[in-house]
Amino acid sequence: MKKFKYIFAGVTLIISFCFALYITKQFFPNDPFSKTTVENPKLKDTLLDKIKAGDLIFQTSESSQCEAVRIATNSKFSHCGIVYILDGKRFVFEAVQPVKLTPLDEWIQHGKDQDFLVKRLKDTTALTPTTIEKMEIYSRNFLNSDYDSYFGWSDDKMYCSELIWKIYKNGAGIELCPLQKLKDFNLTDSKVKAKLKERYGNNIPLEEAVVAPSNIVDSKLLKTVIDTY
Repeated sequence: MKKFKYIFAGVTLIISFCFALYITKQFFPNDPFSKTTVENPKLKDTLLDKIKAGDLIFQTSESSQCEAVRIATNSKFSHCGIVYILDGKRFVFEAVQPVKLTPLDEWIQHGKDQDFLVKRLKDTTALTPTTIEKMEIYSRNFLNSDYDSYFGWSDDKMYCSELIWKIYKNGAGIELCPLQKLKDFNLTDSKVKAKLKERYGNNIPLEEAVVAPSNIVDSKLLKTVIDTY
């Protein structure tokens, strides 16, 4: 009889445990300790800590316009911005719609495969704190400006590489690279032709001064700081 009581108690305990486990799974299905966390090594703090104010950052965007830019310039880079450090936090000042400051880690997330390239002046003495401040002050002229999808050279609207070229030119007195004309790029590809037709119709401004992300990437004044490609 005693043996039966022990067996009954044991079976009851097992049933109770299984029932409790079932209820737990029903009401608390996600075990935070069982989640698989995939850390992106490209976003490690130690890597991002290398980035300084005034650095230029480039990435590959995947819109149809950015694809046309990559083809026309024979480069994987189609978007860029300049890094500022505000209240101890890194931001990318970029020409999108509208021109704005974007947290660095958020900006990186927008690129294809989260890859990015960081460039810096070889002359590390050129960007003094005073010069950086002048660049920031000049940049404020374009905050919230509209994005220039027509790639004009006026200051009314801005596209990404134009923005950082002008910040360096007018804020630091440095020309990162020579300007080109639209006609200098590869405009024969069908995707490029389609985008030009969409933007300009039959009046393509072939003589317009332009600067592409690839022109700045290839600048002889710059060195590579980070390349995750």
